[in-house]
Amino acid sequence: MEQLKGWLTASEAAERLGVKPATLYAYVSRGVLARRRAPEGQSLFDPAEVERLARRGRPRRATGSSEVVIESRITALGEDRPFYRGHDALDLAGRASFEEVAEGLWTGEFTPGERDWRAAETGLAVGRAAGAALPGNVLPLDRIQAIVPALAATDPLRGNLDPAAVVDVGRALVAGIVDCLPARGAASGTSIAARLAARLGAEQPFVDGVRTALVLLADHELAASTLAARVAASVRADPYAVVTAGLATVSGALHGGASLGAEALLDAVPEPADAGDVIGLRLRRGERIPGFGHTVYKSGDGRAGVLLGRVRAAAPDHPVLLTAQALLDAARRRKLPEPNVDFALATLTKAAGLPTGAGEAIFAVARVAGWLAHAIEEYERRTPLRLRAVYIGATE
Repeated sequence: MEQLKGWLTASEAAERLGVKPATLYAYVSRGVLARRRAPEGQSLFDPAEVERLARRGRPRRATGSSEVVIESRITALGEDRPFYRGHDALDLAGRASFEEVAEGLWTGEFTPGERDWRAAETGLAVGRAAGAALPGNVLPLDRIQAIVPALAATDPLRGNLDPAAVVDVGRALVAGIVDCLPARGAASGTSIAARLAARLGAEQPFVDGVRTALVLLADHELAASTLAARVAASVRADPYAVVTAGLATVSGALHGGASLGAEALLDAVPEPADAGDVIGLRLRRGERIPGFGHTVYKSGDGRAGVLLGRVRAAAPDHPVLLTAQALLDAARRRKLPEPNVDFALATLTKAAGLPTGAGEAIFAVARVAGWLAHAIEEYERRTPLRLRAVYIGATE
C-alpha cells in the first residue's frame, strides 16, 4: 500500500480502520491509538500508527472493562484538569462566578458580570414545603433530591427543550435548589455561591471557597452521573428529569458521595499526629482511602490544589488544615496517590463548619450546570442513546 502522507482526520482514520468514529475514539480512550489536536480543535492521527493498527486488526477489549464514547464540545479532560469549552477550569476558578461558568457551559459564551438568578415564588413555596416535610437529620443531598421534583411540578412549560428555554430552566432550577435549603445564616451577597454558603452555614471567609468548588465541579466530561443525564436527555426527558437522573447517580459513594467518605476520614483523626495510624489501620483492613487518587488524573488532580489553596487563604491556622496536611504527609510516606478534589472539598466543609454531607450538596449544585449542558447537546442529536450488552450468561 502506498505510504500515507500527512496526518489523518478522524473520518479518514476511521475509514482506514473500517470502524465507526465512536470506535476510533474508544481506541484513543484506551490508549490503543494516539491523537493530536490541530489549532482549530480537529483531531488528527498519525498515518503510520493507523496503518500498523489496521494491519494488526481490531484490539480486543480487556475482560471486565467498559466504555462509552460520545462526541461532545463541552468538556475536555487534560493531564490534571478539565477544560470547559476550551477554557482552563483552574483559571476560571480563580476569577469567574459559578453563574458565568454555568452559562458558558450552556451557551459557549463566558461573559463576566452580575447575574440575578431567581426561582418563581410558586416553585419556592412547594420546594420548601417538600424539604420541610423531611426529618431534621436528613443529609443535604437527600433534601435536594426531594426539592427538584417539587420544583418540576410547578413548571408547566418544562417540556420545552429549546436551548434558550433549557438555559432559563437551569437558572431557575439552581436558584430554587439553593433557596429551598434550610437557612443556617445570612447571605453575604446575591450570587449562587454566597446564597449556598449561607444555606449551609459557611461564614464570609469561606464564600470564595464555595464559589471555587462550584466552578471546579461544574462538569467533568462523561462522569457516571453525566452519562445518566445524557441517556435521559436522549429520550427527551425534560431538564428536571435529567437533573433527577444525575442526582440519583451522583449520590453513589464512588462519585459525588466520595467527599462524604473524605469527611469521615478527617473526623477519624483526633490529632494530626494520629494521621499515620488512621491511614495505616485502614490499609491493613484492606480499605480504600477516600479522597486520594483519580481514575483520570494519574499524576494528581489539579482541582484539589486550587481548592485547598482557597481554604488555606480563608483560615490559614485552622486545626482542620493541620489534620488535612498530616493526612497528606502520611499518604505520601506510604506512596499513596495524590489527593483529589473530594479530599479538598471535605477539607473545605470541615474547616467552614458545614453540616455532614455538605460536600455532596456543593457537588450536586455545581454539576447541575454540566448535566444541563450535556442535555442541551443531547437534545440536538435527536437519536436515543442505546448501549448494548455482551451476553455472558447461560444458554439453552
